[in-house]
Amino acid sequence: YEKDYFIGGSTSWANIKGLLEDNIEGINIHEQGSYNAQKVDVWGISDKNLFLQANEVLRSKTTPFFAIIQTSDNHRPYTIPKEDMEEFKTVTFPDDSLTKYGFQNNEELNAFRYTDFCFQKFMESAKKEKYFENTVFIFVGDHGIRGNAGDMFPKAWTNNALTAFHVPLLFYAPALLKPERHTMISSQVDILPTIAGIAGIQYTNSTMGRDLLHLTDTNSNTAFFIDHDVRNIGVVHGKYMFQHQILNNEERLVSITDNEPVSKENAVAISNYMRELTLGFYETSRYMLFNNSKTVRK
Repeated sequence: YEKDYFIGGSTSWANIKGLLEDNIEGINIHEQGSYNAQKVDVWGISDKNLFLQANEVLRSKTTPFFAIIQTSDNHRPYTIPKEDMEEFKTVTFPDDSLTKYGFQNNEELNAFRYTDFCFQKFMESAKKEKYFENTVFIFVGDHGIRGNAGDMFPKAWTNNALTAFHVPLLFYAPALLKPERHTMISSQVDILPTIAGIAGIQYTNSTMGRDLLHLTDTNSNTAFFIDHDVRNIGVVHGKYMFQHQILNNEERLVSITDNEPVSKENAVAISNYMRELTLGFYETSRYMLFNNSKTVRK
């Protein structure tokens, strides 16, 4: 597969270019300065123009491709380009309504709405191209937002910062996938195996993810997370979230489905099991960092 990475700004940010080129052989990087579109803020060109510019590249492909388009317009400063203001209409809601649904202000809300608008423009353009029928589009967030989830989720989502790891995941391919919704626990490491499964490709999985649509395997899914801000590691498994503090070994076990405390008779056994999962994921990932060769596997 040809490999392309698109970003509206510069890949010098966070050493993205070095990371990608050192780990992905033959990758084509598209960034600020290579587009026929005007920069709108610190993030580069708008997400709408980023999608349209990417579509111009993808429509010219004659061989299979794997492409990542990294958006940014739902980040501060929440810029909505003047060129889109006639078609994209902003909305205004009172502060109590914004807070109820997890938004700090109308600028943030409209930036998220503008992201949806950009997705729409991309899909409208892609549907006109030959590659659309045989392409799987995956929409996923790179991270969530730490903050107050209000009454939309149990209290642990706010108190234990589970919102920071909660992101949308959508696989869209009308010619290949029927509409359906799944509720198994999953994480970003599951995305690549799932894509390979949808594509029908034989592969060796040398990571910790699994094919989410291989449904017989997903009932016992566990999602590992690491919270760099507070040095927590942990897992979400079943109805529970387990956190282990790396610096002082403090641990917490909370329910993610309701506000009831975990019963004392079950807490010890559940904590012991989830501690093993947490440390197993953590130590395996550290081992793989140095021992999981990127040699091509057949």
